[in-house]
Order: sequence, then C-alpha cells, then structure tokens
Amino acid sequence: MLNKLKFSLSVFLIVTLSGCMYPSEDLAQNQIPYKEQIDSVQSAVDRFQEDNGGILPIKTKDMETPIYEKYLIDFNKIAPRYIDSPPGNAFESGGIFQYVLIDVETNPTVKLLDLRIADKIREIKIRISASGFPPYKDKIAPNVYTMNFKELGYKEDQFVISPFTQQNLPFVVNGQAEVYVDYRSDIYQALKKSDKNFKKGDDIRSILTDNSMFVPAYSLPYTIDDKGEPVFIQNKGQ
Repeated sequence: MLNKLKFSLSVFLIVTLSGCMYPSEDLAQNQIPYKEQIDSVQSAVDRFQEDNGGILPIKTKDMETPIYEKYLIDFNKIAPRYIDSPPGNAFESGGIFQYVLIDVETNPTVKLLDLRIADKIREIKIRISASGFPPYKDKIAPNVYTMNFKELGYKEDQFVISPFTQQNLPFVVNGQAEVYVDYRSDIYQALKKSDKNFKKGDDIRSILTDNSMFVPAYSLPYTIDDKGEPVFIQNKGQ
C-alpha cells in the first residue's frame, strides 16, 4: 500500500513538474535551435573571456559533473553587456535548451543541451525511486544494463528523440541506478561518415559534437572495438 501511494505521488509530481517547467514550451521559437542564436552567444562568450583574462562565463559545478553537463553558460554574467538577453530558446527564457560550453581549455565552443532529455530521465528516476530499485533486464556491458520498463509502470519501452539523427534512442542504467541515453546508434552512423582516426580507449563522443549544435547529454563514454564499432568504455569516469 505504501509503495502504491509513493508511486501515485511520484506520477503526480512528474505531471506537475512537466507542466510548469517550461511555461512557454508551446511557443515554436522556444523549441527550435537557431544557429544565429548560438553564434550570438558564442560572440558574447568570446568577448567576456577576452575582457576577463581568460575566465569563462559559466556556472560553478561539482568536479564530478559529467563533461557535457558541466559547463553551463551563466547568462547573468554576459547579459546585458555582451548580449541583450538569453535567446528565446534558452531555459532562462522559457525555452527547452541549456546553453553549454565544450572544449573549455582549448577552444571554448557553445553548444545546446536538449532539456527534454533531462526531463525524461528525471521522470524515469522518480519511478525507479518509487519502486525502490532499477528493474534490470539485460547486461550489455560491465555495469551497464537495459531496463524492464513495464516494472516501472510503463506500457512500452521508453525512448528519447536524438538531437543528432531524430531517431529514437534507448535508455540504459548502471549499478548505481543512474540513467543514461544510449547514443551508440548515432555514433555508429557518424563513424561511417567520418574520416577521423580513433584508437581503442579514445572517448569518441566528440564525433557527435563536431558537426552539430548539440552535445550528447547524459551519456556514458564510448570508444571503438576491434571492428571499429562503438562500445562503452570500461572503468572510466562519466
């Protein structure tokens, strides 16, 4: 009875949070990634860095934060001096994208993190918390598993739409109940089109960011196997 009550409360929270997280989500301009907006933020970041001795306008995050969620742009530091206001599609303006930086040490570059992925993972984790444990299904790599979504109350397996290919991407979970998106199919397609040379052990996720406005948010690190196909990196931080 207690578990049912916790599960009902969790579903209520999911619906409530989803409804109020983005008050302007129904506005098309808040859902579309525009290169011009990324370019304007990039210009603002570059000028801020130049004026501040190399310091970047980012929010402070824990050192253990995964790389693609770590360097969130702090618009309070660049607006209105370097940019009038956050773009309409930015989370700060009611949009569905978080503006982030990659390659901060060598070439700070502005990219987008699709917050719909974060919302879906949050929803799944709430159900896992209500259940008490992840419903592990198949082991696909050391400490990486698929999930039995029916045990979480879903009628079918859950996916997110890839910001890179617009295809459905599945979720995986580790032994610590952390949920991730599995980008292997996206990386496989990118590898087929790329002439970059990777070796086993390299983190190859950059192949997705090289020619895209987005980052592979909430991903585990990947490398290549003997056949040159993407596999999860073992025993490496996220």
